[in-house]
Amino acid sequence: MEYLVRQARITDVDRLASLGRASLSGAGGGSLDAADLLRQLVYLPNASLLVAESRRVLVGGALLVLRPSVTAGGYVGTVDFLVVGPGHDVDRVTDVLLEELLRSAGNKGCSTVEMARPSDPADLARLERSGFAPAGPSLRRPLAVADQARRP
Repeated sequence: MEYLVRQARITDVDRLASLGRASLSGAGGGSLDAADLLRQLVYLPNASLLVAESRRVLVGGALLVLRPSVTAGGYVGTVDFLVVGPGHDVDRVTDVLLEELLRSAGNKGCSTVEMARPSDPADLARLERSGFAPAGPSLRRPLAVADQARRP
């Protein structure tokens, strides 16, 4: 099965929020629920909200947010969530979403991408295959920033 990854649209937010309800339920504490926050992130330049779909059905999604870091020498991208719907190929959907997130992070000047270390060993192995390595309580993957990669 082939998966298309694209930038999320405002019309995708409710489906994405329901797909990721378990992983987004810990987002409480603020005045906005997950769907309201995702709606705002669709339009922010320092975030990349992506969805994966197959045959026009949303099967997964991921969120990358950027923050500046002097010590990292640029921006650090944080994968805030990555979700795959039940009944879909978790490995393939995760791979295509991560590939696009890492490309986007590099294009936006990120020197590193990080994410929380998952508790599931299968999820950890999947992320390590994508180049993430344990770094304290999180996982990190260094990137070649797009401008630096073009320099001789």
